[in-house]
Amino acid sequence: VQIVESGGGLVQPGGSLRLSCAASGFTFSAYTINWYRQAPGKERELVATITSAGVDTFYADSVKGRFTVSRDNAKNTVYLQMNSLKPEDTAVYYCNFKRFIHYWGQGTQVTVSS
Repeated sequence: VQIVESGGGLVQPGGSLRLSCAASGFTFSAYTINWYRQAPGKERELVATITSAGVDTFYADSVKGRFTVSRDNAKNTVYLQMNSLKPEDTAVYYCNFKRFIHYWGQGTQVTVSS
C-alpha cells in the first residue's frame, strides 16, 4: 500500500490550494478516504471524508463551505480543494484510509501566511 500526498505550499490568506492523494496497492475504489491535518502542538483532526463512490462527503465545521473533497477512482486519486484559506488552516495534511489498520501518507505542508 502506498499513499502519496502533494500540492501543499505557502499561500496568502484568502488564497486557494488543491491537494492530491495518489494511492496504490489496494482496491482504491472500494474504500472511504479521509483527509486529516495536524498543526504544530495540536492533535491530528479529521478535515474531510469521501465515501468509496464519491456519493457522500463529510466536512469538519471549521472548513465547511471552504473545502471540497472529490475523487477520481479511475486515477486512484482523491483531491482536497481548499479555498478562502486562513492562517489557522496551516498544518500538515494527511490522506488516510482504514483496511483492518489505518494507512497514512507522509503528509504535505500547507502554510497560510502573509
